[in-house]
Amino acid sequence: MSLSNLLKPKYIAIALIILVLAVVAFGYAAANVVPESGAGEGVGTISGYTIDNIAYTLLVTDPTSVSSVTFDVTPTSGAEAPTQVKISVDSGSTWIDCTGPTTNAWACAFTVGSEPEISALSSMQVVAVQ
Repeated sequence: MSLSNLLKPKYIAIALIILVLAVVAFGYAAANVVPESGAGEGVGTISGYTIDNIAYTLLVTDPTSVSSVTFDVTPTSGAEAPTQVKISVDSGSTWIDCTGPTTNAWACAFTVGSEPEISALSSMQVVAVQ
């Protein structure tokens, strides 16, 4: 197809219609804004909460294992305090319920026999919801 054929009014009209539809679709998608809430899950920075002051308690009968974990869950601006917090130290296979909050502090105790060894801990996932 030659350049003179592409510049015919029919092809210009089709190109303009496609351009208008693309702009409308992009504008509609950009208008879909999800407000910040107090829910998040992931590794690293979590929208809605800041996790800090992580402290591990060693098992009294076997100091190579962890009996519990405590940490602070602080809401960021726009989020409310969480009402439920869970952790996983095995990439999401097992989830441990946490108790709290005391101020912003939450405590998560491993059940007897399921305490992870310190050498096996490489990450901790925290799920917090309001």
